[in-house]
Amino acid sequence: MILKTILLQEESNLIPVDQLGQKLLKKIGISWNKKYRKQYGPLRKFLQLHSQTFLLSSDESTVRLLKNSTLQAEPDFQRNDQQIFKTLPSESPGFNGRTSCPHWFDINDSKVQPIKEKDIQQQFQGKESAYMLFYRKSQLQRPPEARGNPRYRVPRHLLSEMDAANIELQTKRAECDSTENNFELHLHLGPHYHFFNGALHPVGSQTESVWDLTFDKRKTLGDLRQSIFQLLEFWEGDMVLSVAKLLPAGLHVYQTLDGDSLTLSEIELADGEDIFVWNGVEVGGIQIPAGRDCEPLLLNVLHLATSSEGGKCQQLIEFPHVFPSNAEVGTVFTSLAIPGGVVLINNTESIGEKNWTTIPKVDLKKTFREQGLRNGSSILIRDSNHDNSLLAKQEKWITSMNEIDWLQVKNLCELESEEEQVRISATVNTVVFDIRIKAIQELKLMKELAENSCLRPIDRNGKLLCPVPDNYTLKEAGLKMGSSLGLCPGRAPTSSQLFLFFAVGSDVQPGTEMEIIVEETLSVRDCLKIMLEKSGLLGDAWHLRKMDWCYEAGEPLCDEDATLKELTICSGDTLLLIEGKLPPLGFLTVPIWWYQPQHPSGHWKSHQDRRNCTPSQGGIWRAISAQGAPGDVHAEVSLHYLGDIDISEDATLMELKSQAMTLPSFSEFVIPSPAFLRAWTVESKRPSRLLRADQQQLKEYKLGRRTEICLEPLQKEENLGPQDVLLRTQMRLPGERAYALPMNMVWDAARGWTAGSLRQRVADFYSLPVEKIEIAKYFPEKFEWLPISSWNQQITKRKKKKKQDNLQGAPYHLKDGDTIGVKNLLAEDDDDFSTVTDDIGKEKQKQLALGKRKSQEALRVQSSHVFSGAETPARPRGPEASLSIHVGSFR
Repeated sequence: MILKTILLQEESNLIPVDQLGQKLLKKIGISWNKKYRKQYGPLRKFLQLHSQTFLLSSDESTVRLLKNSTLQAEPDFQRNDQQIFKTLPSESPGFNGRTSCPHWFDINDSKVQPIKEKDIQQQFQGKESAYMLFYRKSQLQRPPEARGNPRYRVPRHLLSEMDAANIELQTKRAECDSTENNFELHLHLGPHYHFFNGALHPVGSQTESVWDLTFDKRKTLGDLRQSIFQLLEFWEGDMVLSVAKLLPAGLHVYQTLDGDSLTLSEIELADGEDIFVWNGVEVGGIQIPAGRDCEPLLLNVLHLATSSEGGKCQQLIEFPHVFPSNAEVGTVFTSLAIPGGVVLINNTESIGEKNWTTIPKVDLKKTFREQGLRNGSSILIRDSNHDNSLLAKQEKWITSMNEIDWLQVKNLCELESEEEQVRISATVNTVVFDIRIKAIQELKLMKELAENSCLRPIDRNGKLLCPVPDNYTLKEAGLKMGSSLGLCPGRAPTSSQLFLFFAVGSDVQPGTEMEIIVEETLSVRDCLKIMLEKSGLLGDAWHLRKMDWCYEAGEPLCDEDATLKELTICSGDTLLLIEGKLPPLGFLTVPIWWYQPQHPSGHWKSHQDRRNCTPSQGGIWRAISAQGAPGDVHAEVSLHYLGDIDISEDATLMELKSQAMTLPSFSEFVIPSPAFLRAWTVESKRPSRLLRADQQQLKEYKLGRRTEICLEPLQKEENLGPQDVLLRTQMRLPGERAYALPMNMVWDAARGWTAGSLRQRVADFYSLPVEKIEIAKYFPEKFEWLPISSWNQQITKRKKKKKQDNLQGAPYHLKDGDTIGVKNLLAEDDDDFSTVTDDIGKEKQKQLALGKRKSQEALRVQSSHVFSGAETPARPRGPEASLSIHVGSFR
């Protein structure tokens, strides 16, 4: 057997199963799945069924050849391939024992072929024949052992060359065959779809609902159906394959594939074809319309409606809707629950005044396809009693009200007026100055406000945003129709000025920001002085940081001589006043913390900013709970603040440790040398990233100016390799919902970040059988344990082959410093990893989330009192789209 031959060539007759498949591919030129899976099933299943010959490990990752195994009768698939390894093409007729009838052979370089005697003279005549040699066999009669064996007495080196050439030829033939005849199909699985809004849509992610399958187009439709049956182990009942197509409205089913005896080439399936796999009748209990006639169309529907305020302004409501192409146009009224009206269509992509055509009532019985509508076309529905001046005699829409809508302006000038807010009709080309003047007039405010007021947008939380310049149009200002604006005292910034928010400290509460208008050519140093003066702060030990998109303090503005414009500071940005002077260029100010895991449950004790901390007994700095970070409140870390060090970015990690040991607070600890310290970065108030190489420069770690580092003492020196993972393991105490003290374990992940490899390492670490342990990763921010099973498998996105899971990816995201809980199944066999502390933490998180929700509701109610009035009708939301973000490993 080929598999036996491969195993006999390995040391100890042992090999990983995945390498066995690779060596088989290299040996015969074709993979197990392509040649033998259909007849014998997966490779692991074949090895399990032949347990008298092969022995799989407990986790089925390796296979060994049993020493007692006797040579079995070779299966059919082995006999078919014997020619590849043992024989060349069958013996020529001249060697079948008929010695009385000799044969001639023409040997021309690498080409050998039989030739008749009468053709010899003709073959070797002319100028091209330089010389001709004649050979005769030394022994005309072959011995019995040579009969049927063309490899008889052929030198070994020639046999090796022949075998290598045959294998290479077979591999090239297989590659050429795969390139010429294989194509890819996209399988859309019916159980993962549901039918709504006129088309099929995936229930979950695209990865679960669509599988890619590479298949040979020379095979029949029946072979394809059988392969899909084997691939979908969960399928029950009939299976129907239909050609589908992705349309703007969703997935639509066309014709059903019939004729299992026909090849895929005869059916004319194209490369990349979408195939819908279902029962042929319904999906999710809903009967599916199929065929080109009922193809769904995604149309933009615009409904022209009069507002409820006495017809002062009109609203053009736009939203997408799906209609079958064979439905009558008149069904638009029943589908949208509109009593009746006039229908106008626009077949062009742009919505303009001269592109609308009215459909007569007689033509409302025609289908959408007969009217020439396609995906992206627009339909305008107007009330039948609307002003007829909007329609011309040629049934063209020539009204000038295109894009007319309104804005809501609220009085925030602290002046009494008859009305608190008004609606101002406008278009996208209306200038902000005209809206402001009209709002002052309708609010009946003082005319003096025309020279000392501005309009500021109001967001959904009631916050006033940056003022809008008077010379901007609504389109240039990015204002949408139906938005709310506040009429506020004070002039808007000019084109050379910036309107900035600023606050003191990194913990910014909503509504506590201060405002300032400065010139964009102002330097960072002068801007800092102005903000300090306005905040009433003294001293020069302050610096500015820009708030990032997570509403946290970002990188500091290091170049204090640079202008705000050069640093791309824009109007509406928020700057934070942070205490502390910035280090010189090329240097880092790094806060150093002392970290020593000591809590028996493994939950870290929290630390807070050193300015807000107070020392407790034993030198441990206890933290006050941080608002807005529920995971940090209960996930505790014992950290002791040692002080700050100023160090060059060109310094090494070893030099940082040495300099940290010179801090006065470090004197209470006894550490022989920097090699007995382990360095971590601190993120979210707990150790995060392990800094490994002591001789690596700090700038290569890309620490940044906000990085804090904690040092952990070691009992002995350590030298972690690039593939070593440092984990903290805790053995669960039998009969208790608690764990023993944590122990550091180094796991070599060079052979893959698989669950099986990690389980084996943990079992060896605790001297337990691998099948008698269960492990789980702890998520302290959620107070949850996630079991890690070696049976987890994933489906690749491109080709639906099963592969081992990667613990670096979702849902585990395993990294250095993670806590791994270990359960001994010999003493405890339940699947609960949680502790009493986890229950308390989850309950506190619920209470904190409830309090946060109540505070948000109170803030919303308060905002509604301040900005009372008619609510702005919500604009229709566009269709949601999935977003995939692929992040590489930066470890």
